[in-house]
Amino acid sequence: MSATIDVAGTAGQQSEPVLLSAPDVGPLEREALLRAFDSGWIAPAGPEIDAFEEELRDYASAQACVALSSGTAALHLALLAVGVKPGDEVVVQSATFAASAFAVAHTGAVPVFMDSNWGTWCLDPEVLRGFLHARAATDSLPAAVMPVDLFGSVADYQGLLSVCGEFGVPLVRDAAESLGSVSSTGPVGAVAAPSVVSFNGNKIITTSSGGALFADRDTVDHARYLSTQARQPAMHYEHLDIGFNYRLSNLLAALGRAQLSQLEAKIQRRTEIAAAYQRAFSAMQWCPYEHTSRPNHWLSVGLLPKGVDPLAACELLHAEGIQARPAWKPMHQQPVFATNEYVGGQGVANELFARGICLPSGSGMTDREVERVINAVSSVVLMA
Repeated sequence: MSATIDVAGTAGQQSEPVLLSAPDVGPLEREALLRAFDSGWIAPAGPEIDAFEEELRDYASAQACVALSSGTAALHLALLAVGVKPGDEVVVQSATFAASAFAVAHTGAVPVFMDSNWGTWCLDPEVLRGFLHARAATDSLPAAVMPVDLFGSVADYQGLLSVCGEFGVPLVRDAAESLGSVSSTGPVGAVAAPSVVSFNGNKIITTSSGGALFADRDTVDHARYLSTQARQPAMHYEHLDIGFNYRLSNLLAALGRAQLSQLEAKIQRRTEIAAAYQRAFSAMQWCPYEHTSRPNHWLSVGLLPKGVDPLAACELLHAEGIQARPAWKPMHQQPVFATNEYVGGQGVANELFARGICLPSGSGMTDREVERVINAVSSVVLMA
């Protein structure tokens, strides 16, 4: 692939659909799967999963890592690790995918939704500070705070951890979308809080379905224990705790190792695609990276001009064979959370949904496919 993308000369040529963020797999992944298959380890245990956890730990600059069946499972275990219990409240960023809030619900706790700031599109530390100050006055602090790294932009963890530390509230980092991003606090596993990444099929690397939890060794060891049905070391399967079937399989870990070995190249390609969109649509406001020195550009997300409906724009692009999505519908607007508290700020979550559009960003895209997207957005959306 070229370091920059040439968008001249192939207007109007269409073939296969251009997907939003398709898995980018090839011979290395096939070889890895066959290696794991031939080893006989067709289970949620084995040498591939052990190696994958070590390689993830080192890549993310984490103390320890456990590979799990999904990012949602990892969030669930992370929340349990910081002591979240049924009936508790957990502050959750409203601008996010529902899995963040669902993981809170899985613990029996209640999500309290909160707005983002414009510098990161992630949880606003100042809004959080005001909320925790008011809650401290009534002795009703939440059990945890969950920021989300949106579209590869990293939240202001220095500010958020400072606020949480001031009030003694633990933080859980939902980094499902930011593996490979580097911020003022370092790589994704370097924050002093349980952090979770996702390997879903649309993420920057995939294990088909999967996720991982980064934390200190004791937390990871306990999460690994819970993820394997909380089995005690007894032949008759003694259980002292309620466990879960959350472990990643050895086969999928082999796939993840092949993907992880190519992550830097995938980030480079997505960065090239993002740069092409930004050159073509310089008047649009794109996802900001105030605290992200090296974003992974998981998705290229921009704000359409006021008056252009992202839902209608996506339908027009779909008719052209181009998959696009609006930015996440805020959790406080979701019917399932209609009665949950929402703590507003600068109106960022609402504005992202009102104007945000996610354009195809997969690292397997060709230059011609990028041009198709640019031409379609120019002629079908912006000129409609």
